[in-house]
Amino acid sequence: MTSQHRDEPLASVENSVENGRKYFYPPTRKVAHSDTYFGATVLDPYRWLEDDNSDETRAWVAAQNQVTFDYLSRIPCREKLVARLKELVNYPRYSAPFHKGDWIFFSKNDGLQNQSVLYIQKDLDGDPEVLIDPNLFSANGTVRLTSFSVSNNGRYAVYGKTAIPGSDWQELHVMEIATRAELPETLKWVKFSGGAWRGDGFYYSRYPKPLPGTELTAKNENQKVYYHRLDTAQDEDELVHETPDHPSRFLSVGTTVDE
Repeated sequence: MTSQHRDEPLASVENSVENGRKYFYPPTRKVAHSDTYFGATVLDPYRWLEDDNSDETRAWVAAQNQVTFDYLSRIPCREKLVARLKELVNYPRYSAPFHKGDWIFFSKNDGLQNQSVLYIQKDLDGDPEVLIDPNLFSANGTVRLTSFSVSNNGRYAVYGKTAIPGSDWQELHVMEIATRAELPETLKWVKFSGGAWRGDGFYYSRYPKPLPGTELTAKNENQKVYYHRLDTAQDEDELVHETPDHPSRFLSVGTTVDE
């Protein structure tokens, strides 16, 4: 593969008319960039937009959003449609419960909550209590509860939280259920993984720490399975499995009821 790149002072402004109102789309700079794949030349005049962290790309996105939301705000039935959708989904919803140790766990959404709340109760006759409310993680709702797994004896739970809003990165935390106390360790650079309990710890999958500035753009490569023992630092985790000959593979792990 070969690449060629040369900036050209080219820009285009596309106009449209909707209900008598003219919309002016922001100019989109073109570059004379091309790649050659197996002898075929492929033009890519908007390659610069792939750099989502550049000031130019951010400004372009902001300008496009201004045009888009100006149009959406003028749709006459938009508020009525939103109100009707809220009315239709505004009812309590429960997940299927599950049982570990002396505890029963389930999730409930009162109706219009951004995220369902995780509840716990002691046996079938206990009173439900809030265990984790993901709606309190962030004011704008961009941090969510990504996973939740309870040890077989019901003493501990490992749960995931969004690490970087808008991304799949998550951090794993450990809670002692009876006291709600958080253990000191936090496991980072985890994606697409929860915890699979065995003994005094659990298996999980994580990626190598990305280079600074590439957290949202680096490839998902070289995921590895580790075993983490409670009350230990992440750098002490035991490497269990990796596939260096297949760096793009996803690795997940689970344990049976008898571990």
